[in-house]
Amino acid sequence: MNPSHNSIYLDNAAATPLDPRVLKSMMPYLESDFYNPSALYGPAQRAKQAIEEARVLAAKQIGVKPFELTFTAGATESINILIYGVMKQYGGEIVTTAIEHDAVLAAARRHAVIEVSVDERGYLAAGSIEAALTSETTLVSVGYVNNELGVVQSLRDVAAVIAAERQRRLRDNESRPLFFHTDASQAAGLLDISVSRLGVDAMSLNASKCYGPKQVGLLYKSPEIEIEPLIVGGGQENGLRSGTENVAGVVGFAQALELANEQRKIESHRIAELRDILQKNLTQRIPGLVINGHKKRRAPHILHISVPGLDGERAVFALDQVGIYAATGSACAANRMSRSHVLESVGMNTQLADGSLRLSLGRFTTEQEVQSAGKTIPDIITKELQL
Repeated sequence: MNPSHNSIYLDNAAATPLDPRVLKSMMPYLESDFYNPSALYGPAQRAKQAIEEARVLAAKQIGVKPFELTFTAGATESINILIYGVMKQYGGEIVTTAIEHDAVLAAARRHAVIEVSVDERGYLAAGSIEAALTSETTLVSVGYVNNELGVVQSLRDVAAVIAAERQRRLRDNESRPLFFHTDASQAAGLLDISVSRLGVDAMSLNASKCYGPKQVGLLYKSPEIEIEPLIVGGGQENGLRSGTENVAGVVGFAQALELANEQRKIESHRIAELRDILQKNLTQRIPGLVINGHKKRRAPHILHISVPGLDGERAVFALDQVGIYAATGSACAANRMSRSHVLESVGMNTQLADGSLRLSLGRFTTEQEVQSAGKTIPDIITKELQL
């Protein structure tokens, strides 16, 4: 499932390949069952039924009721719908972290926002959120897995802080609500994404991070969150997200989530073992290599490294020439050719930040590929350091 023959794909955090089983579930709605679900005749209503069946299936994967899900054109749209809607409806302030995905930070910065610092490993102390809360805080947004460093945040600890603040407001007769949102895009298929166990009121997910199609996402929100739509028109998705539904994409996303949940425990263990093999090989062969992020609280698929004196962008191009596809950080930052705000936020010095690579493994990564990458990447880095 690599992008081309004899290549090694190590950028699964940016986009995962489409699972053949997902594609198979989508094909009828790309070919014969192409109808607009809003039409009233039989075939169109069957397309609408396929969406609702997908909604039931997707809701089951995160432990919510189907009517609490809105299908979108990706996690970025889900995030924007949630942040825009909450702030327009309730006003107040947002508390988030300085290492959030650009979609969260860009949307939050349109409103009053407090950006909480994390430690040098990228880990958020729940006490930092507690210290940032005020009587004006309406929304807290914390990413489950950081898309660059792979650090896994303890959402349950943050949820406990939020619950305590709600109790304080109740005692003090303060009427402002307080909601907790997470972007869990990097967690699907690798970590538990049950909203009740995480303690969140809203969650954003992205199909293209869990072997589903691109430009498909979902937003879960608790019924207690009442918001107006960001996109208006025909009133689809219970009026929260207008526009003709992407039937094939929705069906594929639900199928991808189900497969991801079914294989989660086995795949998480397998991918973590491959990551550790790669890490060991690189550490042994590259003098001065630094492993970034939290050593224990990290997602199984992301290995973030830095090499002093390396030009990370040049290294990515050099790796590309030998068929190894990696990243310097998030795809969004690379697209702007800018230094990662995540690495700046954790206090990484410019030499290490500029010499960083993100290697992310996935469902179709093999041990043979990892062993090969573990030999080739050090050779490329050694050559780059000699230039």
